[in-house]
Amino acid sequence: MEQLLGNTPGTPGSLEWLAEAYAYPSDGPWLRANMVASLDGAARLDGLSDGLSSEADKRIFGVLRALCDVVLVGAETVRAEGYRPGRARAEFAERRRAAGQLPAPVIAVVTRSLDLDLSAPLFASPLVPTVVITTEDAPSEKLARTAAAADVITAGTGSVDLPRAVAALTERGWHRQLSEGGPRLLGQLAADGLLDELCLSLAPLVTAGDSPRIVNGPQIADVRRMRLVSLIEEKGFLFTRYLRSTDPDRSPSDPALT
Repeated sequence: MEQLLGNTPGTPGSLEWLAEAYAYPSDGPWLRANMVASLDGAARLDGLSDGLSSEADKRIFGVLRALCDVVLVGAETVRAEGYRPGRARAEFAERRRAAGQLPAPVIAVVTRSLDLDLSAPLFASPLVPTVVITTEDAPSEKLARTAAAADVITAGTGSVDLPRAVAALTERGWHRQLSEGGPRLLGQLAADGLLDELCLSLAPLVTAGDSPRIVNGPQIADVRRMRLVSLIEEKGFLFTRYLRSTDPDRSPSDPALT
């Protein structure tokens, strides 16, 4: 593993080095997204993101989870990818204790329909309670069943109000936020101006087909400009880290950005 852009000290590829390379800012809430895509922009291969992944991608995926307070994910992705609860990792236990974090990240599922398998491990046996984010006008019977299996946040009517939902997560002290998609959820987060950072893994594959892009939704009227602050390569895979471009005079080495 080689860092082509950025200057993270330590042994490239080690867990400690990756934790520093992807450290959250020290001040305020921060929402990053982690996605993988093929060279031609596909977010899935054979219906799943796993077909685009690699050993290094999965290692970075694990580190990003270990660093965050909460993972924000859409119900469609939960169903398709067979999501399981966040787990505690011994290598990050002391880091999380020192930061005042729970032993494992909270999984927060965004769903309007509440079409969830509440008997799955994500709800039946999580280390920390799973959160479900839905609408205020969700069907009452489904809402009651879900509330018996998870911590429920309601935000918006008709569709989930993501700014309110993210604010509710922040109010619970979960400032280090990570979205793992899918593409529709990421499209909504981007359109609502909530995305501070994008960690994009680029697989050296050309897939064609009709897979969605990593951000799948209407064109954003006010296009979001991002800036590249880190680029890592391993076996042809590129691992990028882009930050919201709000101040052209700030450098990637600013404490708030590293």
